[in-house]
Amino acid sequence: MCLIVFAWQVVPGMPLVAAANRDEFYDRPAAPADWWDDHPQVYAGRDLRGGGTWMGVTRDGRFAAITNIRAPSERRDDAPSRGALVAAYLTGNASPEDYVKTISPDAERFNGFNLLVGNRDSLIWYSNRAADDERNGKPLAQGIYGLSNASLDSPWPKVVRTKAQFASLLCQGAPEDAYFDMLTDTTRASDCRLPKTGVSLEWERMLSSVCIESPEYGTRSSTVAQLHSCNTAKLRERVIR
Repeated sequence: MCLIVFAWQVVPGMPLVAAANRDEFYDRPAAPADWWDDHPQVYAGRDLRGGGTWMGVTRDGRFAAITNIRAPSERRDDAPSRGALVAAYLTGNASPEDYVKTISPDAERFNGFNLLVGNRDSLIWYSNRAADDERNGKPLAQGIYGLSNASLDSPWPKVVRTKAQFASLLCQGAPEDAYFDMLTDTTRASDCRLPKTGVSLEWERMLSSVCIESPEYGTRSSTVAQLHSCNTAKLRERVIR
């Protein structure tokens, strides 16, 4: 994923509500969200090149999602697929806390990432590019959060705007379709508000919208996921291209 906004322990009876866009090159093959044949408890899309996924849930109420950290100068072509980190949590049975402890020693093998792993009782943000005091993962307190391609709640224009819209929809008790509408926003940020992440100005402009459109790269799918207090989960996906 490249944009996730989520509410943790905010909605009664629903510990987690998340809305997200997955951005990727169009020529990278992927399967839409479905139950996995080799792991029938997992419902998620699938990266057909790396074998992992960007966001998923399980029948017994586990959730995981990932975003890349945009740092082109640090990128290694030989690094393993980050989507494998999501898949490994969803197909296992470790608690969020134990899973983060397991992956932490080898996390530097991967290019930069933000990982969310959780269940109805706990949700942890973990990044292999976090500050030293957060390198063991951060258990999240009640609240509304946003992740794009930098650290948790970095005030990028699309993160700030989408968090505010998301909070408003939650307060209204809006239907799911309203969250998907929120994720279709193609408005680009003004140049003075763009982050500087090491890509060209043209790419910073293009990547600044919630829903990205370009000839070769863009938003491939939108997803709304929920965890319920009864240990069940729901995920609905709209494939764009």
